[in-house]
Amino acid sequence: MAETAAPDIEALEQEGDIAADYIEGLLDIADFDGDIDLDVEGERAMVSVVGDDLDDLVGQRGEVLEALQELTRLAVHRQTGNRTRLMLDVGGYRERRRAELTKLGTEVSEEVKRTGKPKPLAPMTPFERKIVHDAIAAAGLRSESEGEEPERFVVAYAS
Repeated sequence: MAETAAPDIEALEQEGDIAADYIEGLLDIADFDGDIDLDVEGERAMVSVVGDDLDDLVGQRGEVLEALQELTRLAVHRQTGNRTRLMLDVGGYRERRRAELTKLGTEVSEEVKRTGKPKPLAPMTPFERKIVHDAIAAAGLRSESEGEEPERFVVAYAS
């Protein structure tokens, strides 16, 4: 049986530092005030921008946040030469969204158990779909992603 390697905490912390420097530069250019918190969760660096009046950095349905995350991942890749799974959060948006989506996954699971019918959901980002898949699995049901980006969505099944 193959052993999985432990995450390289030092490399993840380096990714976080590079990302924090990049985000600080963007905040300065865009004239936003925010503090940056760094953490390592599992096998990914977590970078959070904390402060007031950061809604413009999140955008509608998190679109700006997703774009900032991709730009930050590119900046890290450019300096390290390695792809990163870094997660960026702004103003606690992802944390709030995670709670909403977990609740949605639980509610959809209850509906599918009650009706026995598959239930398709609205299109979501990969981050959002993962949370919903996890909530549906925790309820003992099966789910799949269908469609093409950016219209990819989750369908919950009775098993």
